[in-house]
Amino acid sequence: MITLKGKNCYLRALEPHDLEFVYAVENDESVWEISHTQTPYSRFLVKQYLENANQDIYEAKQLRLAICNYDTEMAIGLIDLFEFDPKNNRAGIGILIKNNDDRNQGIGTESLELLIKYAFYNLNLNQLYANIDSENVASLKLFAKFGFQKIGIKKQWNLVNGKYKDEILFQLIKPQS
Repeated sequence: MITLKGKNCYLRALEPHDLEFVYAVENDESVWEISHTQTPYSRFLVKQYLENANQDIYEAKQLRLAICNYDTEMAIGLIDLFEFDPKNNRAGIGILIKNNDDRNQGIGTESLELLIKYAFYNLNLNQLYANIDSENVASLKLFAKFGFQKIGIKKQWNLVNGKYKDEILFQLIKPQS
């Protein structure tokens, strides 16, 4: 049985008390380029989203989990499986640690490891993929650490602050046992 608990953090379903955290993340313009967001979200819309977050991944085609540390038990980040495709056994994966103070402490590494194991062994996915900005060195290193392979570059894919940026497509195939 794969657990979603690590040594330094754990992953859990979103709860109603995560409203302000998710609201802050969704309205942080500095991360809009990662999430492909273009407009702010109201508290009302985030509340509705949280009320429907109980949908099964097979219904919603997405699984968003809160990354929590054991000290405060509060959400410090989000990790997602998106574009879940059960026919072809694949999904996209993305991660965000909100505050700089919580980064570079191994929490992102541990969270990604937990979700990769869950995706491969609980959901029986065959592959995961990630779309990463070519200038996001921390994410490039993080995903490479787990064996994600660069399979392509989407040239001038995202327009950010008037400048086109490349996006790299990474893929991880489930290891054969």
